[in-house]
Amino acid sequence: MKRIAIVEDEPAIRENYADVLRKQGYTVSTFANRPDAEIAFATRLPDLAIIDIGLQEEIDGGFQLCQYLRAKSATVPIIFLTARDSDIDTVVGLRMGADDYLTKDISLPHLMARIAALFRRSDLQQQSHTDEDKRIEQGKLELDLNRMQVKWEGQTIELTVTEFWLVHAMAKRPGHVRSRQDLMQEAHVVVDDSTITSHVKRIRKKFLASDSAFDKIDTVYGMGYRWDSAE
Repeated sequence: MKRIAIVEDEPAIRENYADVLRKQGYTVSTFANRPDAEIAFATRLPDLAIIDIGLQEEIDGGFQLCQYLRAKSATVPIIFLTARDSDIDTVVGLRMGADDYLTKDISLPHLMARIAALFRRSDLQQQSHTDEDKRIEQGKLELDLNRMQVKWEGQTIELTVTEFWLVHAMAKRPGHVRSRQDLMQEAHVVVDDSTITSHVKRIRKKFLASDSAFDKIDTVYGMGYRWDSAE
């Protein structure tokens, strides 16, 4: 049974989401603030975390919690569920490693679909791959599906699960343009175009931190993205 953590300081909202998720068969733990959540996560990580940004006295407590959780695990799916809908907050949340950023006006069926999509992706990670699919090598890039690991010039690039699958989707067909819809399907997430754009920007930034000359991800305006096949 999948374990979901909800970190939300409004009791009515917190319990409403928890009740709905429990009826869907999930095991749910709830927390009203960042310190309590961090204590629990230090003992056992959830299979997925749903986090608000403002937590009691901490206006950006959710961002801090996301950083804490991402430092402990690069693969635990993290969803921000918040009333804050500015582009700045969305970009900050994704840059900190969240897999999805949703506002509280989202319908419950839509929220359930987003959660289910992230769990399907996690399950796919655990399925075996053929020997041909286990590794991808494209020039300086090495991608290992068994370890969910990406290296550039031999140096590990720390990617979230969503970022890993986006790189995989592009690198397995270098030179081919992958639409944002293609990338969503490959990454097993249901997000809007701007979220995919933010993820790609974050991926570029991580590669650039390792290699300032990195230029393998091309934006094809109006179409999508491609992994440059030129050596």
